Amino acid sequence: MSHSAAVRYLRDYVAIPSVNPMGRTDIEPAWLGEERYALCVQQQLQKLRVDSVIVGQGQRRSVVAEVRCAQPSDTLLVASHLDTVPVDHMTIAPFEPSIRDGRLFGRGSCDTKGGMAALMAALERVLARGSLARNLVLVGEADEESSGSVGVADVLAHLGSRRVDWAIATEPTGLQLVNAHKGTAVVRVEARGHACHSSAPSRGRNAIVLLARAVQTLEALSAELGTRPHPGLGPATLSIGLVGGGQAPNIVPDRAWLAMDRRTLPGETGEQLGLEVEQALRAAGLDDVSVADVRIGKEPLYTDPALPAVQHCLRALARAGENAEPRTVAFGTDAGQFALAGIPSVVLGPGSIDQAHTEAEYIEVEQLERMVAVFEQLLEGA
Repeated sequence: MSHSAAVRYLRDYVAIPSVNPMGRTDIEPAWLGEERYALCVQQQLQKLRVDSVIVGQGQRRSVVAEVRCAQPSDTLLVASHLDTVPVDHMTIAPFEPSIRDGRLFGRGSCDTKGGMAALMAALERVLARGSLARNLVLVGEADEESSGSVGVADVLAHLGSRRVDWAIATEPTGLQLVNAHKGTAVVRVEARGHACHSSAPSRGRNAIVLLARAVQTLEALSAELGTRPHPGLGPATLSIGLVGGGQAPNIVPDRAWLAMDRRTLPGETGEQLGLEVEQALRAAGLDDVSVADVRIGKEPLYTDPALPAVQHCLRALARAGENAEPRTVAFGTDAGQFALAGIPSVVLGPGSIDQAHTEAEYIEVEQLERMVAVFEQLLEGA
């Protein structure tokens, strides 16, 4: 049975393990890193007579290609991340792509190797026709699945001052155009008390009790955040997800901590997030509770619907017979990282986010093919 170019590309990609270690040390070493996948894409680009470079360090590599035409309308960057999450508890062979009932199964098929396969198939067709109407920077970046986004930093450092007018991140959006999502951050708060024997607790200062008061303060801050919505994204949010502290039941604890998830809006910085929490704690008289660490994950994204990045995609989607309305999603992407670098960005790709990271990940082949048509419209100047 013969398969389309997009399916052939995708099967090649799924068969190459490119697992992001995500801080773990128990993953099979042969499955780790994006380098082999980046080299595969590079070899396929060579067959299309497109030059590319591999950037990054060790196994955490990204691939960048620049395809130029004689009279470009602009320069588009399309980024599809190379890494996948680990494969624990999968009920299918993660790196043995199979097609059943119109679905292609395998780790990364949806998130986001399908996006890269659709782009490569579209580029192959457009180059064969000689109809490329805008410059293309094709990017396969490492490390999207962790909060560091090291691959984006490597790509931007390589591109330097070269002009990029707008960008698409190929996440599984079901061919729906996404122009907005919140960012992510983790804020760690610590309480400091004074330890003593629990038979005379008044001689100490219980850090867990202090932390409990801080939780109430942070809940009030969470409610206050809800009164300051962004016009396109709604309010920032705060959720306490981890707590810890103490040494034993018979010791008054001198340390306790919590970690909270903070969904961010455009313009918010790590410094601002920490200051906001510190001010709330001081106002509540909690001088022995403070912010220990703020770690920014994905940057937020908001691209005005009137901007060319959105309008070009809406036209391409409409011409390909797809829904053409911008929308907001809950998950973060590398589009926010590119936007922070000054490149207006959107998110668009085949597959459903409901299948990302699942035990039997798949992508609908028919939707993969529809994404090829959308990319063709974009590359030919929509």
